[in-house]
Amino acid sequence: MVTIQILGTGCQKCTELANNAEQAATKLGLEYSLEKITDLNQIVTFGCMTTPGLVINGQLVSQGKLLKAEQVQSLLKK
Repeated sequence: MVTIQILGTGCQKCTELANNAEQAATKLGLEYSLEKITDLNQIVTFGCMTTPGLVINGQLVSQGKLLKAEQVQSLLKK
């Protein structure tokens, strides 16, 4: 199972990134869990200084960018 975490305070970009991540995981047929982390102290523990952040299996793979579903897909394939 793939663990996807969205780091952000709940802004529009964070919501869109969550939707794009769900689309990407579904399109790849992955079994996944998606968690939205809004607590700033938790966000900083991942090393994320700019939201939205994307964490896959505990590793910060993107920050400060609204990735498209296709971009998230390529990160999930790694």
